[in-house]
Amino acid sequence: MSDDVQPARSLRLVMVVLAFSCGATVANLYYPQPLLDEIAAAFSVSQGAAALVVTLTQLGYAAGMALLMPLGDLLENRKLAARTLVFTTAALLVAGLSPVFGLFLAASVLIGLTSVVAQILIPFAAHLAPERERGRFVGTVMTGLLLGILLARTVSSLVAAAWGWRTIYLVSAALMLLVAIAVTRLLPHRDPGHDVRYRQLMRSVLTLVREEPALRRRAGCQALMFGAFSAFWTTVAFELTRQHGLSQTGVGVFALVGAAGAAAAPIAGRLGDRGHGVLGSGAALALGAVAMVVADLGVHSVVALAVAGVLLDLAVQGHQVLSQQEIYGLRADARARINTVFMTTIFVGGAVASAIAGALYDASGWTGSSLFGAALPVLGLGIWGYSRVRARRDAVAVPASG
Repeated sequence: MSDDVQPARSLRLVMVVLAFSCGATVANLYYPQPLLDEIAAAFSVSQGAAALVVTLTQLGYAAGMALLMPLGDLLENRKLAARTLVFTTAALLVAGLSPVFGLFLAASVLIGLTSVVAQILIPFAAHLAPERERGRFVGTVMTGLLLGILLARTVSSLVAAAWGWRTIYLVSAALMLLVAIAVTRLLPHRDPGHDVRYRQLMRSVLTLVREEPALRRRAGCQALMFGAFSAFWTTVAFELTRQHGLSQTGVGVFALVGAAGAAAAPIAGRLGDRGHGVLGSGAALALGAVAMVVADLGVHSVVALAVAGVLLDLAVQGHQVLSQQEIYGLRADARARINTVFMTTIFVGGAVASAIAGALYDASGWTGSSLFGAALPVLGLGIWGYSRVRARRDAVAVPASG
């Protein structure tokens, strides 16, 4: 009996380490969002220029998913994760100590590039878990990832209020080093055993893009949703501090509204299991647009902005779960590469939207950035509607031709 209990306990420990590692690593992408006002002041740059921090971090993350994440199918996973985290540590130290804005931006790119470790560890969890418990264990790791995303803004705001905005980078650098040590000492060895070359693997990713229209559609729509999410959270800190007089601590408390997005995942999952994924996706896109309109109309009320943030996070998380349910069913033997396409597209969309939203906020204030954010899910809703019309047309054409 003790022999059975011990492996179970060891596996639970491994999953806790994986969950914490994913959450702590992905949080690096979101720490800067509520700090942009302080970053702009520290480097004497405009709000639009400060927003480039978010843009370049997300572009770095997208590049990491496109270039580094496929290595999880080629290299020993534990060594790959630990060595990448060492570079994350170095990048965070440079960012926290940067004397000039240009060096800070370069470090932000490297932070995003190497924080892709979070996406390398999720498939690792799937490989380690027993088949009959895979969903539960992977769900545990995903919970850690989601909590890292949702709590990062609050943590960085509170740390900045207490010790200054640079502190979160230095604290995270120490944390990444601890995570690298934990990964090395506590996670088991896993060699994928593939003999395919990196170039061939990357070529197969492009083949998936060309051959799977559902993947292109889902990735495009979720990129638009994440673009709205990025536009809101990139500029709302400016609005809260300058127009509503909130302190850095107040911004951190406000950011807690994002935690409501975690409630969308199980709801969306049940909708998808019951065959309502298509309608649920359309509803999520519409809810995203409504949220950004509420954000624009409620510009003079912190409560209205908080409601908008809750609705937007629910919409984005719900649409992502429904999208992943569909794309992971396309090709069981290519899920890692499908995830590469999906996640890379999302973060490119978020990066571009952050840059545009920052520039629009400089030019026309909150109205410009929020209406831009509202337009993105509306465009996604148009893509969704067109795909529905086309699917019905194809369904009619097949019996007719037969």
